[in-house]
Amino acid sequence: LLFSAACTKEETPRTIKEFPMNSADVITQTNVAFDPAISVDGKGSVRIDAPSRMVVNLYEVRGADVDHARLVYRAKVKTKDVDGRVFIEMRCAFTGKGEYFSRGLDTALTGTNDWTTQETPFFLKKGQKPEVIKLNLVITGKGTVWIDDIKLIRGPLKPR
Repeated sequence: LLFSAACTKEETPRTIKEFPMNSADVITQTNVAFDPAISVDGKGSVRIDAPSRMVVNLYEVRGADVDHARLVYRAKVKTKDVDGRVFIEMRCAFTGKGEYFSRGLDTALTGTNDWTTQETPFFLKKGQKPEVIKLNLVITGKGTVWIDDIKLIRGPLKPR
């Protein structure tokens, strides 16, 4: 019985929320359009034509009821003629404590790239429950970007 507490089963990653990007139903509407011809799953994607630096607010997730976990924002991103960098950003807002962010800077894209999987993690300690989780796409210069197949995943604090 003494060993049962130490041998707890590791949490398997599970998807909290999925956004297939089959429409341009996102928060930011400026320079954003649905592109039925280009996608990962054949059902279209969201295309952003950035004339200059912009942050595209895609979705806000409320009531996720997640703490003591590794939260991962994953998306497929494609770029064309990007002058600057493109990366995903997850912002977590905590009641009375403010907003904190995680950015996928280590895999930022520039120039022209085919579909790549982008990820950024956020490590939540026990009792840290974000009130709002914001999923964004950041473009630091001009160019065209497509985003598809967005997932918000809950996993163990220590990846396998």
